[in-house]
Amino acid sequence: MAETTTIEWTRNDDGTPGRTWNPATGCSKISDGCTNCYAETIAERFRGHAAFPKGFDVQLRHEKVNDPLTWRKPTRVFVNSMSDLFHQDIDAAWIADIFAVMAAAQKHTFQLLTKRHARMRHLLNDPAFVDQVRARAHGKGLPADQWQWPLTNVWLGVSVEDQKWAAIRIPALLHTPAAVRFLSCEPLLGPVDLKQAVIPMGSERGHGLTASYVHAGGCCTDRLHGIDWVIAGGESGRKARAMHPDWARGLRDQCAQASIPFFFKQWGEWAPTGYLVIGGTSRGAYLIGDPVDDLGHRVEVHRIGKKAAGRELDGRTHDAFPAPR
Repeated sequence: MAETTTIEWTRNDDGTPGRTWNPATGCSKISDGCTNCYAETIAERFRGHAAFPKGFDVQLRHEKVNDPLTWRKPTRVFVNSMSDLFHQDIDAAWIADIFAVMAAAQKHTFQLLTKRHARMRHLLNDPAFVDQVRARAHGKGLPADQWQWPLTNVWLGVSVEDQKWAAIRIPALLHTPAAVRFLSCEPLLGPVDLKQAVIPMGSERGHGLTASYVHAGGCCTDRLHGIDWVIAGGESGRKARAMHPDWARGLRDQCAQASIPFFFKQWGEWAPTGYLVIGGTSRGAYLIGDPVDDLGHRVEVHRIGKKAAGRELDGRTHDAFPAPR
């Protein structure tokens, strides 16, 4: 569970694979994006075996906690790919220890993704928690004069599968101290208007903007209030749901307008055929989304598998990464 990974958005700048680090495993469902969780499938398949003796039940992996301190080559690291670090069954002291390791392992870049936005925001804004992280980091070898908060080598992200969760999780992320903030819109289960999720932030961030100026798209809404990276992708797996191509295009275009790096990870199991149809579909196809014009046309998609569907959106790949502040 501290292995190299094929996850595209965890690869290093030189194209080599990044790593995963799982100081905890196991989770529980919290929103629609959890429905077909790949981590649960893997863990339950090996329940009772050495790797996952408790299946997908939450389990702390004490033997894994200090692993990044032993890795010599700098790398990107996806933290808790088999869990959610801010799960309610993971003790805050354990989370502080994980952050202390990340603080001490400064040569690595850590990507931490959560659906537990509220707990993340609460802990990382809590002075007592921050003091605990600092003390533990020094104990793990971080020189006293190199402490910074937020940690400069930690990217914090939230999962955003549709507009409902965009409106809830994005503001929480933007109220959380972080060197880099990112969104993982995967699996993308509906259209997402990022600006609508950040508009309420205008009066909260102390800019003194009038409501009409904020809603007209002025100032910080142009930059989407500190969102540094957006990942989008469709769902893979046996029960994968289809992604409408316009949902991915919408995020791509919003990012282009706001100068935000955009990463298109995959179509997933389903890929668009390029056909607009009114009634029945061709064999093996599926209609998705609302009618796209007055004639009632809808988009047809085929289930062809993740590999065949690929990563191109309108004929090109999108592999942009954020530049750390």
